[in-house]
Amino acid sequence: MARGWKVLAVASITVFLVSLDVTIVNIALPEIVKDFRSDPTTLSWVLSAYNIAFAACLLTSGRIADRFGRRRVFFIGIWTFTVASALCGLAPGTELLIAARVAQAVGGALIMPASLALVLPEFPVERRSAAIGVWGAVGGLAAAAGPIFGSILIDGIGWRGLFFVNMPLCVIAVVFGRRLLVESRDPNASGLPDIAGALLATSAVALIVLGIVEGHSWEWTSAKTVGTFTVGAVLLVMFIVRCARTPDPVLDLRLFEKRFFSVANASALLFSAGFFGMFYVNVRFLTEVWQYSVSGSGLAFAPGPFVSALVAAPAGRLADRYGHRVVVVPGTLTFAVGMLMIATMVPDQPDYWRSYFPAFIVVGVGVGLTISTIGAASNAFLPPDRFAMGGAVNATLRQIGSAFGVAIVVAIVGPGITPEGADNAFVFVGVASLLSGLLMWAMYRRPIAAVVPGATSEVAAAVP
Repeated sequence: MARGWKVLAVASITVFLVSLDVTIVNIALPEIVKDFRSDPTTLSWVLSAYNIAFAACLLTSGRIADRFGRRRVFFIGIWTFTVASALCGLAPGTELLIAARVAQAVGGALIMPASLALVLPEFPVERRSAAIGVWGAVGGLAAAAGPIFGSILIDGIGWRGLFFVNMPLCVIAVVFGRRLLVESRDPNASGLPDIAGALLATSAVALIVLGIVEGHSWEWTSAKTVGTFTVGAVLLVMFIVRCARTPDPVLDLRLFEKRFFSVANASALLFSAGFFGMFYVNVRFLTEVWQYSVSGSGLAFAPGPFVSALVAAPAGRLADRYGHRVVVVPGTLTFAVGMLMIATMVPDQPDYWRSYFPAFIVVGVGVGLTISTIGAASNAFLPPDRFAMGGAVNATLRQIGSAFGVAIVVAIVGPGITPEGADNAFVFVGVASLLSGLLMWAMYRRPIAAVVPGATSEVAAAVP
């Protein structure tokens, strides 16, 4: 196996674990509530705290990786994630479990941008989309497979096993990573990162995601929700101003002058809103309308993630050859068609093989064509000193899109899901996907070879 693919394999292990922990705990909440005899509202922070902390720390983590070394930060992230996973599994009560989940999220946020930044230099620019396709497919597969693995592990060894299973895989990543990974950093950075900018970025993103996550339970027009969004928006403006005036900012605003970067990231936010909203409504539909068990619902949509994983790597190779827009636009359309099939063909009573199964195969193809290719469209053409920063921006916007999409779906289906409410939610998911594809079709342009660091003549000029 070529060295680049070995590095990709190591990075993919950690991305799998970080992405898995975003969704796998959803299944465990009822068991944790029963075990701790705790308030379900309080324990919902086992999920919310992870998502908020993960999103909030990504931008700062990307800059730290570029400044102090991607390899070093990658290993710090792995060990943080490993220790925090052990604390989650050993937690005697709610408070320590939530605190350990926050630490786990910080470790995950250190891993994600650093892992991508370690992979990209191992591939020439004309092959990076294929590599990002695999990297992103592993993350997407993990997020989709979370409910499946979660239900199996809970039935077999209990909810604590969800966290202990991370530890041996992290050790494997450390052992092989120390042999393979080469240190790299931004050669132009010196001194400490912009601490004020890092605090502003972390606080702004945390408050915005908090408002999105809790807006439904707080009520969207309440003073608490409006105040949270307002303070978050003010801090975000202050962060942008700080980045514009600081010589070595947490976020280089000039990245957004690159059309491919700004358009692809906006498209990623929209698609993530639909993608993660789909999981929420899907699990509720299967368990509450069709009355499937939790493990049964996980197995029911397992073919979708499997198909998407098979499609993602070839999709990356197609994007390298023909352009990202040529792959993403059909992918978003295919995904939307799958949502339309579910909304119109799937009946109120269980009819898995004739209606649900074929629709989710279509959905899987759409996801495989789209989710990784959008990430490649934003990151493949960045200069090497901005690999981690660019990956952090993409991951942050995906997390914000995820929270936004789930919040909208929650508002659509309400506390008691009905077939009509589920159909409306599936339509929203399809519309979000179509908007993502429309944006890529109308505005995305790959940069010309002359301005792509490390590009060869094989990267065609001004192609989709």
